[in-house]
Amino acid sequence: MNLFAGLEDIVRQDVPLSEHTWFKLGGPARYFVEPRNEEELLDVVQRCHESGIEMYVLGRGSNLLVADEGIDGVVIRLSHDEFSKIEFEGEVVRARSGADLSFVIRECARNGLSGMECLAGIPGTIGGAVKINAGGRFGDIGNVAQSVKLMDSSGYRFERKRHDIFFGYRMTNIMAKFILEAEFSLVPDDPDQIGKMIKEVWMLKKNTQPMKSRNAGCIFKNPRALSAGALIDKAGLKGTNVGGARISRTHANFIIAEDGSTATDVLKLIELVRERVRQRFDVELELEVEIWQ
Repeated sequence: MNLFAGLEDIVRQDVPLSEHTWFKLGGPARYFVEPRNEEELLDVVQRCHESGIEMYVLGRGSNLLVADEGIDGVVIRLSHDEFSKIEFEGEVVRARSGADLSFVIRECARNGLSGMECLAGIPGTIGGAVKINAGGRFGDIGNVAQSVKLMDSSGYRFERKRHDIFFGYRMTNIMAKFILEAEFSLVPDDPDQIGKMIKEVWMLKKNTQPMKSRNAGCIFKNPRALSAGALIDKAGLKGTNVGGARISRTHANFIIAEDGSTATDVLKLIELVRERVRQRFDVELELEVEIWQ
């Protein structure tokens, strides 16, 4: 482990990534690093950059599929308390990238600040949510984001303001490897009303999505003016399986990882769905889930 000499306290080798994803699938990471603060992160990033070793950033693993072969690189997880802090200043909330999204939503509600409740029921961290502009039918995180502090793959730190960030449908133009912190501008409201909205959004998801199964959320983005789930359903694919991977009967845009399934099963099922929808509707489905392979 000469690459990380002196950092043995935060570096492990051959860590099964199946333990860190909602699919519970995937092989090991060659190196698994959990920095305790930003300076340790900088040290790790600079060493990887100088050595030409690829880095992967892991949040809660809720929107991720890792190949069975694992990752021959460095997986960095910002899980320590230093990366999970949130603070309020008037109508502004600042959240570090590793902060749990659901916790931030609840704290905003407790402080009588509205704007984040539309994200209720979406698992993950603030960093991951900002990177993909997480959201749903009630809104997305880009609606309230005002600035983002970043670090690139060489260790350079900088900040981008809202006017310089494009928040599109499940994407942004943020190319930096690490999101360190995000600032959100919210609106004062009655905490009880905010709490009521959170419950309504949560119940809708609970009733329409297979939330108790091993899945990674929506597999595909919705094509313009269309529903990916509806296309998959109309293609007669609900319940279809490849090995232990099965298309949910509750919501066709979810793939369930059943006992005995592999990441390869999921990948094959993804390709089957894309091919069938392409043949039936001449629509090319674009992935929403992130794949490491």
